[in-house]
Amino acid sequence: MLTPQHWMRHAIQLSREKMLANEGGPFGAVIVCDKQLIAEGWNMVTSHNDPTAHAEIVAIRRACQQLGRFTLHGCELYSSCEPCPMCLAAAYWARVDRIYFAGTRQDATAAGFDDEWLYCEINRPQAEKKTPTIQLLQPEAQTVFQEWLHKIDRIPY
Repeated sequence: MLTPQHWMRHAIQLSREKMLANEGGPFGAVIVCDKQLIAEGWNMVTSHNDPTAHAEIVAIRRACQQLGRFTLHGCELYSSCEPCPMCLAAAYWARVDRIYFAGTRQDATAAGFDDEWLYCEINRPQAEKKTPTIQLLQPEAQTVFQEWLHKIDRIPY
């Protein structure tokens, strides 16, 4: 029987293998559904010049393509490290049933990654954020939301 430990070891092995192949940082992830491997992902940030190409994001994208749907209900995510805020949000948006992780965000920080800083930055008040975030043209954006609400053929998610 394939246990959570089996899938986690698979994610950790991916992190090592792809790091040594210079694909990106030491992160791996797998998506499992009904005890079957659906998709793998590994960090491709530097090899693809894509700051969003984290292992979890890559695995989620591949799993959705494989399953032909934009949600991952019934699936589990195994990540070699605690997901960063972006990856955690993606897992929530994908509606995975469960998230397993091995290393912590503190382990990632000790290895030179700034996950912990980002967790802290998200919780700061707008006026204190390092990158200014400025709201503009809210009424115009609200008009589009109203159009969405009245769109007969919209696909809710």
